[in-house]
Amino acid sequence: MSSLLQVNGLTKIFHTKKLFRQAHSFVAVNNISFTVNEGEIVGILGPNGAGKSTTIQMLLGTLTPTSGTITYFGKNLERHHTQVMEQVGYATGYARFPSRLTVRENLRIVGALYGLSQEKSDERIEQLIEAFHVGWLADKMVRGLSAGQMTRIMLAKAFLASPKIVLLDEPTASLDPDVVEIIRHFLIEQKEKYKTAMLLASHDMDEVAHVCDRVLILKNGSIIATDTPEQLAATVSTSVLKFTVTSGKRELIELLDAQHMKFKINENAVAIELDEKELSLFLQQCAQHSILYSHIVLEKPTLEDYFLNIARSK
Repeated sequence: MSSLLQVNGLTKIFHTKKLFRQAHSFVAVNNISFTVNEGEIVGILGPNGAGKSTTIQMLLGTLTPTSGTITYFGKNLERHHTQVMEQVGYATGYARFPSRLTVRENLRIVGALYGLSQEKSDERIEQLIEAFHVGWLADKMVRGLSAGQMTRIMLAKAFLASPKIVLLDEPTASLDPDVVEIIRHFLIEQKEKYKTAMLLASHDMDEVAHVCDRVLILKNGSIIATDTPEQLAATVSTSVLKFTVTSGKRELIELLDAQHMKFKINENAVAIELDEKELSLFLQQCAQHSILYSHIVLEKPTLEDYFLNIARSK
């Protein structure tokens, strides 16, 4: 599997103007290194201010790094920016097209910028607007589009030139759940069918867990972990045991209080936080106290649980 993107020691420091004779510096991205391989979707997760958007802007060349190198397809981004960006797509849920042009006109301009013939550009436009279920919007003015419709048109723009790698910043923002599922299917299809690589920054944990092969965890500008979504979730030891208590509710509460366990009870519905290794012993104790229950379910940790843990930690 060949590496399409290599990032080494990437750092971005913002310097504020002198205030009361003092200048201040803020390290937005701190010496990060990673790769994205052909046919791989890599997610970037992190709390607000972790450095996700700053990283993507440096990868696009719209923000100059303080230090470090960015290499696409074996070429240095700074020295070969125009050549490199011909094979790089980009989409964000927060950008906009010129409002007085139609969707088709805007996408034709994008195609021309990528060097596509009008025939090829029109062919790709039709393929993509149909794939994203927005074919009926092709000849409508952009200014009349909703946020969700604009998001889908931006995704069409990102894949228009059949790039080798696509940078996605919150690609499903403002989308309804049914449309999100369409987008996820499309991303996976592009990876599997065309070996398109993607770097995806998102706050949607379910989306990242569903489509990403690996996840980079950013915090305070540094990468603090990188692994598959499943392996990251597995580092969280606490699971949630849920059941309906049918007899012995008072004894159950006394048992939980005595062991200082975190729990919630809503009428007879019980949710208890515990390490999965403690499950067998806890159920034995319930039997010893004549506590009866039904509809038992053990919810294992998810990527969202992992994210919440690192977001809360100092």
